[in-house]
This record gives sequence, structure tokens and C-alpha cells, in this order.
Amino acid sequence: MLKYISKRLLISIPVIIGITILSFIIMKLSPGDPLANFINPSINMADLEKSRQALGLNDPLYVQYFKWIGQVAKGNFGYTYSGNHSISGLILERLPNTVILTLSAFVMSFVVGIPLGVIGAVKKNTRTDYGITLMSLVGVAIPSFFFGLLVIYVFALILGIFPSGGMVNIRAGYTGFAYYTDILHHLVLPAVVLSLGNIASVSRFTRSNMLDILKEDYIRTAKAKGLRNKAVIYRHALRNALIPVVTIFGLSIPFLFSGAYITESIFNWPGMGQLGIRAIQDREYGIIMALNLITATLVLTGNLISDILYAIVDPRIRH
Repeated sequence: MLKYISKRLLISIPVIIGITILSFIIMKLSPGDPLANFINPSINMADLEKSRQALGLNDPLYVQYFKWIGQVAKGNFGYTYSGNHSISGLILERLPNTVILTLSAFVMSFVVGIPLGVIGAVKKNTRTDYGITLMSLVGVAIPSFFFGLLVIYVFALILGIFPSGGMVNIRAGYTGFAYYTDILHHLVLPAVVLSLGNIASVSRFTRSNMLDILKEDYIRTAKAKGLRNKAVIYRHALRNALIPVVTIFGLSIPFLFSGAYITESIFNWPGMGQLGIRAIQDREYGIIMALNLITATLVLTGNLISDILYAIVDPRIRH
């Protein structure tokens, strides 16, 4: 197993390097000037040119890249053009909020998606199955920004059950247990919106695998021996049907993380996604490249987790 993991890690190194080069080139060749927001009739163009020189924006691309990657290797993503704030500090400040939202959506995806897939397979070609299939198709097809606005309109504006945005009610000034309860209250809607597409994918994948497993000879043998239907489904069929589901277990993390960009913007959730949207609007290329690198690392980590889990549940993969 250790040899297998080491091999996968070695493959990831050139991929990460390639992603940093590609991300850097795209940012540097994108239209617009990162100092464009500072241009106004009262500014001295000579001072603006000095700022460009001080920031290294006039250096050749390869020089800028090696300076940037050298700082990244030390854990320093640089500083913002506006305000000279530490990019690493901004990310670390918002990272816990994104982790809370992403992990909540991750847990919800499998806790809801797997039972829906099992029910759909067991009750194949019934109204229940058709209803679950329809919900899954809608979940995959509906844009997250539209679904987000829809749930805000229904559950926040009309019914008033949940808040429309934010992470806490600042005016209330909650402390202790009430503070964490308030976070959970604000977390429900964005977590549901973020997890919807993943719930749909997990339920469809589980249903498909369950239908294949239920046709196997050992399932018919178990039924012929007189085992209860629940024992056949959960002890024999589900256990084997979940093996392929492991492949999307690790990949769900980067999928949800990237989806948080839109969800956090809709619900004004103070996380990394919201930071990324503002960075794009303000042409803060350092923040954008840092978030791209983090997302790419999560994708590779998710692939590695999926490979490891699959190798654990199916030893044939290791050889």
C-alpha cells in the first residue's frame, strides 16, 4: 500500500508544477491591468510606473514566475495590490468558514444521496423510483445560483424560517452555545444548495450499482435461503454496491469546494469563494492564483483519497 501511495504522490508533483505554470501564464496574459483601479485624473503616472517597478510587474514573465513560486514554496502567496494585505492571511482567515460549509454539504450529500439511491433501486419502476429519479435529474440540471435564489425567496422571504444570508446575526450579539446554534441556522440553506448536485449524483450512482448487484446470483441465493429482505439489501447488496461509490467520495471534496464560489456569493457567506469573486472583480491576480493552486491541490488530493479507498476495499487494484 505504501508503494502504491508513493507512486501516486510522485505522479502528482509534475501535475502541480504544470498547473502553477499554466495558472500563472493565464493570469499574466489576461486583459486588464492590476493597477487599473488606482488610475484617476489626480494620480501621477510616474508614481504609477514606480509602483509597477516595485511590484515587479515590468520583469519578464519567467522572472515573475520564479519569484512567485519561490515565495509559494515558503508558504507565502504574496500581498494584495490594494492595501498590501497578506494573501496567506486573507485565505487563512476565511478558510475555516469554507471548510464548515463544504464539510456540511459533503456529509449531507452521502447521508441523503445513498438512502435515496437504495430506495430507488429497491422500488424500481414505481412512483417512488420515478420521483427520486426526477429529483435527481433536476438536482443535476438546475443551476446553483438559481436554486439559491429560489430557496432564499421561499424559506427566507416568504416563510421566514431561515436567514437570507451571512454566517451569524451580528446585531443579536450571541455568545457561547447560542452563537454556534446561530451559525447552524445560517448554514442550512447554503449547505442544501451546495450539496444538491452532489446528492443527485450520489443517488443516481448508488441506484445504478444497487440494480446491478440485485441481479447477482449470490443475492438470489440469499433470498432462497430465507433471509429477510432487509438483511439481503443492507448486509449483502448495499455493502458491495458502495464499493464503486468510493470513487466519488474523494472527488466530492474539490467539487464542493469549487461550487462554494457561487454559493458563498449568493448567501454572503464569508469564505474563500466570496474572496475569489472579489479578487476577480478587483484584478487581484495573486489571490486568484493562490486559490487556483489550492483548488488544484484539492482535486489531486481527492483523486488520491479515492484511489486509496478503492485499493482498500478492492485489493486487486493494488497489484
